[in-house]
Amino acid sequence: MLRRAILLFALLVAGCGYVPLITPYKLDVQQGNVVTQEMVARLQPGMTRSQVRFTLGTPLVVDPFRADRWDYVYMFMKQGVVTEQRRIVVIFKDDKLLHIEGDVVAAGTGLLKTDKLAPPAGGTPPAQKPEG
Repeated sequence: MLRRAILLFALLVAGCGYVPLITPYKLDVQQGNVVTQEMVARLQPGMTRSQVRFTLGTPLVVDPFRADRWDYVYMFMKQGVVTEQRRIVVIFKDDKLLHIEGDVVAAGTGLLKTDKLAPPAGGTPPAQKPEG
């Protein structure tokens, strides 16, 4: 009887090994602020902070050491793989909108300063795409 129990236990433990047909389910994860080109197109130079907040929503990152900069970051992961990533930086001067930087910029707004993002607060600059 004891031998049968040990044999049954050994078979059950061996059966818990790698099974290629069964994989864990990975949720789709949406993080950050969804900022569309239509939202950015509504921005105008000289808008107040509250007008920008009304248009784009509350920023994900507000740096206490650089109060003139707001960061809007968005990332969508599908099945554990990043499929969409956006970053917008809103720069103020004297509490008025000066310009925006990032990868979601509406044409003709006059707000785009450069296509290169300012380095994140306390971090290293983002990786740049190779030219050519």
